[in-house]
Amino acid sequence: MRIELATQPGDSLRPNEDFVSVALPASGHGGALVLLDGVTPPPDGATGCAHGVPWFTARLGGALLELAASRPDMTLRECLSAGISRTADAHRDVCDLSHRRTPQATVVLARWDAGAVEHLVLSDSALLIEGPGGAVRAVLDDRIARLAALGPVTDGQRNAEGGFFTAAADPAVAGRAVTGTTPRTDVRALGALSDGAARWVEVFREGGWRECFSVLAKEGPGALIERVREAELADPDGRSFRRGKPHDDAAALYAEL
Repeated sequence: MRIELATQPGDSLRPNEDFVSVALPASGHGGALVLLDGVTPPPDGATGCAHGVPWFTARLGGALLELAASRPDMTLRECLSAGISRTADAHRDVCDLSHRRTPQATVVLARWDAGAVEHLVLSDSALLIEGPGGAVRAVLDDRIARLAALGPVTDGQRNAEGGFFTAAADPAVAGRAVTGTTPRTDVRALGALSDGAARWVEVFREGGWRECFSVLAKEGPGALIERVREAELADPDGRSFRRGKPHDDAAALYAEL
């Protein structure tokens, strides 16, 4: 088994809001991975929370890794629901969890054993699944992309019917996640990307998901992030490739099972 991961802040003066980790073995066999992309607050910083997004992603990420790795009796949706509840309980007495910008994150979860690989994706981070023949399938929650195709995506569409969903303070959001199970024999390797790393495909169009997975496998997650940084620096003002901010936190993981 080969596991590699890397993460890098988009701005060296700001904390990295991404979280990525792996647990091996999970309950004595298999493994689990977690990748979160914390949602950057608006310029005024208003979130109703005294702790901040890095605190939130660390708490939620740690809870999800523990649950996914140690509780095979729970589905990944149940792990996400329990992890959100646990994290909310840690600060609900001092923070306004009803604030629309309360700290939140996108989620990628995967768990595997000898028989199957389970997955869960919520919001715009990506999970890549490579089959034994080399084909790559991207598991995406495309709600933000579909909304963006119709016009600007607004705060009013966040965690709202007809909008898009992130892991914040409501455990019921776990029911909105994209989930599935693949036979273990149909999976050779996994990749996970925050949208800052997925820019290589989704923003800069340097290649498709298969080519992106090849970079992960041959050069490693750190090399993929460096390629993204090079593309960002070549278009610092976003004139050729429009994006919300010039640089973004990036996290990437490669797991050869």
